[in-house]
Amino acid sequence: MTKEGQEENHNAFSKDDISIKEFNFKVRDWFQFIQTKWIMIIAFALLGGLSGFVYAYLKSPIYKATTTFVLEDEKGSGSGLGSLSNLASMAGIDFGGSGGGIFQGDNILGLYKSRSMLEQTLFTEVEVDGKKQLLIDRYIDFNKMREKWADKPAFSSIKFTVDSTKNGLKVLKPVRLRDSIVSEIVKKINQEGLVVTKPDKKLSSIQVDVMAKDEVFAKIFNDELVRNVNEFYLNTRTKKSAKNIEILQHKKDSVENVMNGSIFRAVAIADATPNLNPTRQIKRVAPAQQAQFSAETNKAILAELVKNLEMAKMGLLKEAPLIQIIDQPIYPLEKEQPSKIKSVLLIGFLLSFFYILYLTVFSYGIKQLKKENG
Repeated sequence: MTKEGQEENHNAFSKDDISIKEFNFKVRDWFQFIQTKWIMIIAFALLGGLSGFVYAYLKSPIYKATTTFVLEDEKGSGSGLGSLSNLASMAGIDFGGSGGGIFQGDNILGLYKSRSMLEQTLFTEVEVDGKKQLLIDRYIDFNKMREKWADKPAFSSIKFTVDSTKNGLKVLKPVRLRDSIVSEIVKKINQEGLVVTKPDKKLSSIQVDVMAKDEVFAKIFNDELVRNVNEFYLNTRTKKSAKNIEILQHKKDSVENVMNGSIFRAVAIADATPNLNPTRQIKRVAPAQQAQFSAETNKAILAELVKNLEMAKMGLLKEAPLIQIIDQPIYPLEKEQPSKIKSVLLIGFLLSFFYILYLTVFSYGIKQLKKENG
């Protein structure tokens, strides 16, 4: 290596040594500066710790109600009822595929968070401590919403009542102000108070968690929501098959009545002509044979209808999914509340850290700038 190269390497090492020394000096200088503020740093840490303790003490506990159930769904095409095509035209029945395709996959999870199902559950009347009330009224009470409406007469006069029911679902007449309140409550529950998941993607288990400040509300709302959604799911999945069975049952009863009427009419004709003149057989034989033919024809139709009705019932049993509850919420519910010790340490540390950061950026930084410019 030439002399010039050795001098360049020596200068480079010298610059690095100077840079490291300067850095160490600045770190020591910064540390000494921070040490002069130790009283304020400790004061901020204590203030943060006190704030954390007050927060944890005043923070209302959140109760969590959890229901876990298994959904076993039969998969197939047409529920095995393809053999009924010869009867469909007569009975007006459609034996196509299942009407529950909307519930395949993860769509059932969305059903739990739908406005309709949450609204149905909120307007469920329950009895707590001998007092009947709607769940929406209890939600308003423990969230002290009526106190916030004290200076709003239009809000305080709203009545939350179920106007009527249709197909097992509660029907509410459109009321703009009431509907806006219900929408806000549903939105808040969706965002903060309801979690629906599949804990294991490989299994068919579904977990429904309801969180609320009120323990009674959390449990009852969870129970009623699971019941409402599962009933709606079952009714919708089997609605088409149940309608088909209803039509078949009606046809079967009608044919059976006609057949019985024909049998009784044949016997009545014989009883009405006990001593008939042999030369006048037309008065007995023709009507009797006509009634007998009608009875035999309806008997054959009835046999086919009964067979197909039983097949439809078996198809309905196969189509109906199995919902088995594994775990239900029981008192006392799981309670989530901030730990006082963790809150004291965390908020105390954060407040002191941000104070040190403030000192470093503003006080110490400005001091260094003045020293360099001076």
